[in-house]
Amino acid sequence: MLIKMMQNVHPAPENNEDDLYSGYNDYNPMFDTEDLENDVAFQQAARTSHGRRPPVTAKIPGTSSPRPLATGFGAVKGNFNFFYGKTHDRNYTGSSFDPLGQAKGPASPLEKKTSDSVEEKMRQLEKKVNDLVEESCVANSCGDLKLALDKAKEAGRQERELLRQREQITPPESINLDLTYTVLLNLASQYVANEMYAEALTTYQVIVKNKMFSNGGILKVNMGNIYLKQRNYSKAIKFYRMALDQITSSHKQMRIKIMENIGVAFIKTGQYVDAISSFEEIMSISPNLKAGFNLILCYFAIGNGEQMKKAFKNLIEVPLEVDYEEKYISLNEDLHTNLLIEAIKNDSLSQIERERCVDAVKASHYVELANDLEINKATTYLRQQNFNQGNELEQATNYADLAVNSDRYNPAALTNKGNTVFANGDCEKAAEFYKEALRNDSLCTEALYNLGLAYKKLNRIDEALDCFLKLHAILPNSAQVLYQLASIYQIMEDPNQAIEWLLQLISVVPTDPHVLSKLGNLYDTEGDKSQAFHYYCESYRYFPSNIEVIEWLGAYYIDTQFCEKAIEYFERAALILPTQVKWQLMVASCYRRSGNYQKALEKYKVIHRKFPENIECLRFLVRLCTDMGLKEVQEYITKLKKAEKLKEIREQRIKSGRDGSARSRKEGSGDASYTDPLGPQPERPKTAARKRTEEDDFADEELGEDLLPE
Repeated sequence: MLIKMMQNVHPAPENNEDDLYSGYNDYNPMFDTEDLENDVAFQQAARTSHGRRPPVTAKIPGTSSPRPLATGFGAVKGNFNFFYGKTHDRNYTGSSFDPLGQAKGPASPLEKKTSDSVEEKMRQLEKKVNDLVEESCVANSCGDLKLALDKAKEAGRQERELLRQREQITPPESINLDLTYTVLLNLASQYVANEMYAEALTTYQVIVKNKMFSNGGILKVNMGNIYLKQRNYSKAIKFYRMALDQITSSHKQMRIKIMENIGVAFIKTGQYVDAISSFEEIMSISPNLKAGFNLILCYFAIGNGEQMKKAFKNLIEVPLEVDYEEKYISLNEDLHTNLLIEAIKNDSLSQIERERCVDAVKASHYVELANDLEINKATTYLRQQNFNQGNELEQATNYADLAVNSDRYNPAALTNKGNTVFANGDCEKAAEFYKEALRNDSLCTEALYNLGLAYKKLNRIDEALDCFLKLHAILPNSAQVLYQLASIYQIMEDPNQAIEWLLQLISVVPTDPHVLSKLGNLYDTEGDKSQAFHYYCESYRYFPSNIEVIEWLGAYYIDTQFCEKAIEYFERAALILPTQVKWQLMVASCYRRSGNYQKALEKYKVIHRKFPENIECLRFLVRLCTDMGLKEVQEYITKLKKAEKLKEIREQRIKSGRDGSARSRKEGSGDASYTDPLGPQPERPKTAARKRTEEDDFADEELGEDLLPE
């Protein structure tokens, strides 16, 4: 059987490398198409629905026994595939052999996805939105803010169109939220850059109120920044606090920055106690120079000297965190290291190092940089705490001379030279340098401003006024220029013009307490008490530690018969200047004037304990104790006599020993004469057996300037 089968199997011809398809057309009697009608297995395959031949065995024509399919021979496999593929189409009896189907022509190409499909359109539109956002950011960085905003708006329109189309073909959860967030955030940022704050706030609100943006709440910081720019400080604080509530403690630095903004906003509103809370928390968590300095200012504003000292001590312990080279700065207390650093600071190599760079620049075509390098060298002296070289007028004069010699036509160098001459007191010569700087650059505002100051110092008021008016034309919103104009008109005794310029000034700096108090003073001089009161109150609100303002407000309430209100201001003055008895006596006088004699007596007793030799205090104690029938009156009478005797002895000693010289006294000793500014008091109920008929010793005399601080 095996021999018989092998007789009918013919091996395929060997492959010829030059002809990959050789042997396909060789005739093999086993595959004679005339015998296919008698091939039961073939006919069975042809009748099946898929036209498949049984895959495992086949029968040799003319036999009933199955045999393995000869798949090991290439020609057989090729011919089998040919028959398998063509069985359903046509009758191959007598047809020519075409194994590659060349007679039918080339096969149709694979179907490609059309570029205009919906999903492809979505991708292209999304890419366009991203490109617009990128172009907007680039335009902003190049300073073209209008183009940046236009691109941001176009990105917003395209993104909304993308959302509409996307919602029609995909479920909502498949929308690209990151892209939406990016487009809205960029649009809001471009609105801010173009100072379109209302539109920016509206856009931020869209992000913040959408709960799908998990981190949108942090943008309340940006909204707070906008309100701060608009001087809407209460809303700025509100949004900063809301943002702070949504930021976890793991983001430490971000929380610190927000708390700093809250503190600054409180300072702007004059709420120094709340500002102190913010800055104290910052200094306890992460001390830094800015927060420490603001904390000191807040303590100064409320007049708390002890806390100022503590805050300043904490401030100087904050690391500087500067990035300059530290090779000549000691970072430890090692004595040997410090001595070594001191030794090399001024050795010959260090001197060459300091001079070579500047000298090389002076000799090159970059000579204009030499001035900056000289200034940087002086700054380096300061950083190295070498104050002998960095903080002397003589050194500054030398550097100014070097700058002028290197470029005589440099207006900045000439202005600096004028400044050093001005500091030496030679205003005439300084003015010449400023004028020379202006001849080289007529728009050198520093030289023009300093020239005005020089003329003002020389009492050449008309020329000073001309300088500042020219400067005002160049810098119409300069607070310094507006202030100088008001000051000059005040010198010229033109209060109406001075007031006009100061009103312009407070439109630029509405919270400057010094300007507000100056306005109050001018209105007071003109007799307009109501306007004076308004501006003094505003000045006090922003800076409640100005003694002159406090005194004026206290006196105003006394004049208007509201002594209880005056107590608040005099107590503030006593807190600021605790060693001056004057202000505490004023508080006691207000209590006495308002009829609260018990409170006045207690206050005088407190004053007496602090200033036991103060004669005025003892006189009031004697009077009140007498009128109220108190037993300790005799004790105070004795003390009064001793104090008066001591004062008399002291005056005689001064007169004999220092005749004609100024009388010296210790501040707060109570030796200064004091008169009650409240005037005569109303009749008091007499409870003592002895009736006192003398008038009040205190007249309506104004407070002396010599008792006010410098």
